[in-house]
Amino acid sequence: QAQLVESGGGLVQAGGSLRLSCAASGAFPSINAMGWYRQAPGKQRELVAAITSGGSTNYADSVAGRFTISRDDAKNTVYLQMNSLKPEDSAVYYCKADTTWSYYWGQGTQVTVSS
Repeated sequence: QAQLVESGGGLVQAGGSLRLSCAASGAFPSINAMGWYRQAPGKQRELVAAITSGGSTNYADSVAGRFTISRDDAKNTVYLQMNSLKPEDSAVYYCKADTTWSYYWGQGTQVTVSS
């Protein structure tokens, strides 16, 4: 069964860093792009960063210059390095994988940034 497993969330002080990981396991079809989304209480889920199979990346304006997305295809894993974290970055972060015919979501990992 194809699934995405996230890890790396937690509690950090403002200005700190966290690194999220998302590993694709099981019978995954070919993945075209992977991305990180987040959802804060009372808000819609929003794109944070995405990376294509060719390595092209895009970022939300609110995280550009602070967050970096990368992928290790040998490990079927995507990472999100988050630096200079702010309280407004607090949310549940979800990993998403896009294949040719479908998409998959991870279960989410909580990131809390204290002021």
